Order: sequence, then C-alpha cells, then structure tokens
Amino acid sequence: MVSRPAAGPHPIDAPGTDEHNWAAWQRLDELPNARTTALFGVTSAVIVAAHPDDEVLGAGGLISVLAAAGARLRLVAVTDGEGSHRGRADPAILATRRTAETAAALSALGAGTAEVIRLGLPDAGLAGRDDELAAALAPLTAGFDVCLAPWDCDLHPDHEAAGRAARRAAPRVLCYPVWMWHWASPADPRVPWNQALRVPLPPRAAAMKRAAIGCFASQTEDRGGGLGPVLAPAMIAHFTRAMEVLLP
Repeated sequence: MVSRPAAGPHPIDAPGTDEHNWAAWQRLDELPNARTTALFGVTSAVIVAAHPDDEVLGAGGLISVLAAAGARLRLVAVTDGEGSHRGRADPAILATRRTAETAAALSALGAGTAEVIRLGLPDAGLAGRDDELAAALAPLTAGFDVCLAPWDCDLHPDHEAAGRAARRAAPRVLCYPVWMWHWASPADPRVPWNQALRVPLPPRAAAMKRAAIGCFASQTEDRGGGLGPVLAPAMIAHFTRAMEVLLP
C-alpha cells in the first residue's frame, strides 16, 4: 500500500527532488530490464494519457522504440489539457494548441502514424469518474499486448483516475510515473521499487524523446501571473535520462 500525503501543501506544489539525487541512486540502474522481461515480444500497445504530454514524459522513449520496431500504437488522450493555465488562457484555444503539440511530439518520436483517440473528458475533473473511464477504455484496449497508463499513485487526481481505470479495463497494464519523480526521493517507501522495471533507451530514442518534449511549448513557457511554466527545467530533467521506469 502506498501512503497518502499528510495534510498541508500538496507534494506537487512543494519543492521537488533534484535530478542529481536520482542520477546518483545506483538502484535505478539495477532494476530489471523491462525490454527483456515484461515487454519482450510486444507488438502492439495502447498508451493512456490523462493530459497531453503525460505519455511523452513518462513513456516517450519506449513509444519511440516500439514505433521503430513497427508496433501497432494507439494513444488514448483522456483530456485535452485545457485547464493547465488556471485562467490565463482560453480553455478551447489551449486545448487546440495542446492537441497540435501532441501530434508534433508523436511525429518527433517517429510515431506519427499512431492512432489517436480523444475522449474529451474535463481536465482536472477525472476524480470520481473511474467507472465511466474504465468503460470507455475497455474496448479501446482490447486486442493489444499491453496498456501503458499513468501510475495510479502519482498524487495527481487525473493521473490516478486514469491509472485505476486502465487497470480495470485492460488485461495487462504497465504504469509510468510522472509527478512521482518530483515528490518522491530515492528509496522512498511510498514507491514499490521492488516491482519497478527499467526501460533502457538507445541514444536515438532518448534524443527523439528530448525533441518530443520540446514540442510542448505551452507547458514549458511562462504562463504569466506568477504561475511560471507547468514544466520547469528541473522537472523536465527527470525525463531526459537514457532510461524510463515502469511500475506493474
């Protein structure tokens, strides 16, 4: 059981763990290799994203590897991310922009032919909609070898709802953490490290992922009003490694 945060400032809003701390933690390099275990023989995958960019941050390198191998790929975008600017941008315009950023990012990953299905559920409004979301995901994940979904203990309500629904809908799920790299720390007991898997990325896949992250300008630019960017450089640093981590 992963513990929940105590009352007080939300961990996502608090100062996070520096990437240098993660890079110095040898255990990450000692995790079992997912490409020779859980992902061996995979020829098709559904990727569930609570918001545009989640899939690239958490599993963009793996998406690139699968695309290069000719795997059948389907991206299910649960929301269009229209709520990321907290009143600083028109939601409809922001949704259109983020949709275009996703298309550019998939192209940068070499996955431009991936099927994209948008559910159009409300950004920051997935909590309590597990039944609806699981029902929508069930037919969309049927027939695929694996479903990649947000980690259901990521401490972001939308990520957690999408992860829970994916676990209910798909027979085989591997979860990618996003905000965990910010609020957790090496050997953090809230993370099931004994089940974690490492996805080593070839240099080309790692470079393509970095390029794909750069496609999300709406998330890396200053939103104004003292909000700063959604993805500050310190946060992005967690996703430019030559590896990714999956949690079964």
